[in-house]
Amino acid sequence: MLYRLSDGTQVWIRPIRPDDKAELQYGLKRLSMDTIHKRFLSAKPRLSSAELRYLTEVDGVNHIALVAVSVLTGRIAGVARCVRLPDDADTAEWAIVVADELQGLGLGTKLIQLLADRARANGIRHFTATMLGDNLPARRLLSHAGAVLEREEVHGGLREVVVALAA
Repeated sequence: MLYRLSDGTQVWIRPIRPDDKAELQYGLKRLSMDTIHKRFLSAKPRLSSAELRYLTEVDGVNHIALVAVSVLTGRIAGVARCVRLPDDADTAEWAIVVADELQGLGLGTKLIQLLADRARANGIRHFTATMLGDNLPARRLLSHAGAVLEREEVHGGLREVVVALAA
């Protein structure tokens, strides 16, 4: 799917593929320390081979991952994913990251909407996430997916959120 951001930048949004490993590793190096900290809740200098396999070799049912690829550069500009919880088939943990230079242009909103659509199509009815307590932009993204807040707790600087995905 071709999508145009609010500044005119165009990206292709598609499922992640195993051959995205090198680009995913390179994309991590292009993120600011602040964005890395918001996404991983700690420093993350590189992804291990096992992590790259886990992040790119997904089944599209229990682990769904979408990438936004810049039409201009061919570089990954964003990733959204959800992983079904092993003890709750209706719920998946979600995560998203958008390249610093494209934040605030609507890419995160589009990725979370498409991710929620795919999750619902695969029987996932709830998203859960642990994020920094002050990462309100990530929390707001859920409202763009038609999600309804069910539970939210803030403790130790972390925010735990559970939302119901709209039918």
